[in-house]
This record gives sequence, structure tokens and C-alpha cells, in this order.
Amino acid sequence: MFEGQPQTEVDAMMKTDPEFRQLYHRHRELDKQVLDAELGVLPLDDNTLAKMKREKLYAKDRLLRMYDAKHH
Repeated sequence: MFEGQPQTEVDAMMKTDPEFRQLYHRHRELDKQVLDAELGVLPLDDNTLAKMKREKLYAKDRLLRMYDAKHH
């Protein structure tokens, strides 16, 4: 998600910003669940999967906006 950004900056935000940390972990959790659902490991109906994908996208967008606000 933060390809091209220094990992030290992402780590610093993880340590200092609780909202960023929570969203980051939620995004990773959703990413794993979506992948598992797409592979058939986690049985989900289409509506639930779509909802999870939207939440994951929202989390990613919010994380990137938070990062950009802090570093630009």
C-alpha cells in the first residue's frame, strides 16, 4: 500500500497516530479476508464480499490521505 514511501515514515506514523495504526491493521485484516474469500477458503456471499472490499478501499484511501497530510 505504501510502495515507494520510506518504511521508517510509515513505522513512525504507526507509533504516533492511533487512528492510522488502527486503520492500517484493519486494512491488512480485510485484505487477508478478501483474498481468502476469493480463493474459496473463506465462504462469503457476494454482498458481504463487496461490503468488505468497499471498507478496505475506504481504509486505504483514508490511510493514504493521512500519510500525505503528514508528509507534504
